[in-house]
Amino acid sequence: MTELMGKPRLRWACRRGMLELDVLLAPFVEEGYDALTETQKYTFEALLACDDPDLFAWFMGHGKSTDPELQAMVNIIVNRVRV
Repeated sequence: MTELMGKPRLRWACRRGMLELDVLLAPFVEEGYDALTETQKYTFEALLACDDPDLFAWFMGHGKSTDPELQAMVNIIVNRVRV
């Protein structure tokens, strides 16, 4: 496995083109990321590499990721960050 991103890079990667994603991802990095397992942290980084329209659909419940690990991470974030 490659090295995990540091918090500054994660914060930067959470800055998206959609405010709806920003208000979910940025607080999660600050409040929930440290509690993840190492495997979940890699999954979170993979989630950040996904396209904004896909992320928006997954977070808003308009669709689900075909990758069960990514979908599990979406669920963790949605349950952790209440907007």
